[in-house]
Amino acid sequence: MPPTATTAFLILDVAGTACALARTCVSEVLPLPRLHRQSATAGMLAGFLNLGGATVPVIDLARLLGLSEAAADPDDVDRHLVLDAARSTAFLVDRAEALVVVPDSEIQPADETRSLNGCVIAGFERGHGRVDVLSLARLLTQEERIRLDALTRAAAERLSGLDAATAS
Repeated sequence: MPPTATTAFLILDVAGTACALARTCVSEVLPLPRLHRQSATAGMLAGFLNLGGATVPVIDLARLLGLSEAAADPDDVDRHLVLDAARSTAFLVDRAEALVVVPDSEIQPADETRSLNGCVIAGFERGHGRVDVLSLARLLTQEERIRLDALTRAAAERLSGLDAATAS
């Protein structure tokens, strides 16, 4: 019998909602570190992470998806950051729960018109409920990406200025 085609997914808890990302889209899961926050940081932007000298924006996935209106508690050490494969953006989630392998025959495509920017691309059953598969490429609109890039450049300049001042 030939092997069945499968896909590995990282299951996330986002404000009590189970979501999944394809394992190939994620470079690593990190415990929630102290984030650099700015007075302009609001909405979906939780702050910035210094990742080996690179400034990485951190998106609060619950706020982005409209699952929570409250900003994440910066002292909640039980939360996780999910770093994308390019290591250019991190997503704040309540918990990265498990890595699961799902037979491709059990993955059902989603009606992309039912989610903002078509970010829900598929789904599968797990336990007693459906898990929506998210597309990292579609989570942010083009306008959001442009604004996030500008904020990230500004944060990197500010942080590098602080580094230069402390080295003097």
